[in-house]
Amino acid sequence: MNAPTTRKGPQALDIKSATLHTVRLVLHSADTHELLEALDWRMQEAGAFFQDEPVVIDCSAVTDPIDWAALIHALRQHQLHPIGVCGHPDQEREAASAGLAAVELAATRATIEPTADLTPTVSMPAAPIILRKTLRSGQRIYAPDGDVVVIGMVGQGAEVIATGNVYVYGPLRGKAVAGAQGNTEAFIAATEYDPELIAIAGVYSVIENPESNPHHKQSVMIQLDGESLRFEPLG
Repeated sequence: MNAPTTRKGPQALDIKSATLHTVRLVLHSADTHELLEALDWRMQEAGAFFQDEPVVIDCSAVTDPIDWAALIHALRQHQLHPIGVCGHPDQEREAASAGLAAVELAATRATIEPTADLTPTVSMPAAPIILRKTLRSGQRIYAPDGDVVVIGMVGQGAEVIATGNVYVYGPLRGKAVAGAQGNTEAFIAATEYDPELIAIAGVYSVIENPESNPHHKQSVMIQLDGESLRFEPLG
């Protein structure tokens, strides 16, 4: 019988891999004034939804130099925590001097590549996360590999986030985010629509006056239609 394996050396810590859910900040300009103005507007519109979230800055669509110090300071003023950057190598090197790590964002769409024998393969989707309970203020559910199904109420201040679809069989009164990694085919379905905020693949809507919303407390499915959210009745 083999003796149990024991680790040598100090045991005060371990280094392990982890998957982290972050906010992706996509830059469309390098102009500092435009960026800070847009950030102020977006954060005012979103309220406290993104507060204390880690942020990866996607500057891959920008070629001009970026004032990283000013942008990082502005993000922290809004209680966001920039941790990394994704862009051209020169931009990543400049961002590194400001303390941001270069990261590679996960692909949001599947790609198909021909194989030598062209044998078809079947990719099975990840099983959804299913919850049969009420989510209360401060609680968050995140599905990094697929859908979330909540059979119960999502209360005010609660969050449901999925890289796939979000299904709420009950009142949706908190926040729901589908397509969290950019999946534009994702959707949100709720049997009683009364949320604080919804978002699909980065396109979001903050509901400030619920009773004036034409879909208030209705059964709806929400999908992307270009850069807008499209509502359809369920059933």
